[in-house]
Amino acid sequence: MTKLWFKAAAVRALKTLAQTAVAMLPVAATIQEVNWLTVAGTAALAGVASLLTSLAGLPEVKTE
Repeated sequence: MTKLWFKAAAVRALKTLAQTAVAMLPVAATIQEVNWLTVAGTAALAGVASLLTSLAGLPEVKTE
């Protein structure tokens, strides 16, 4: 794993984390009704899953 791999994996994980957090927000809910602990926990888990998935390889990082 190179510095480039870590950077690419981190970018993917952050994108996944943000996408998951947004997806957890119900459309009709007001900001006070959102369970932020659940949103943060689920988003963090998605970020970890993304990093683990990146161990299988990242197409944008050439391994020569």
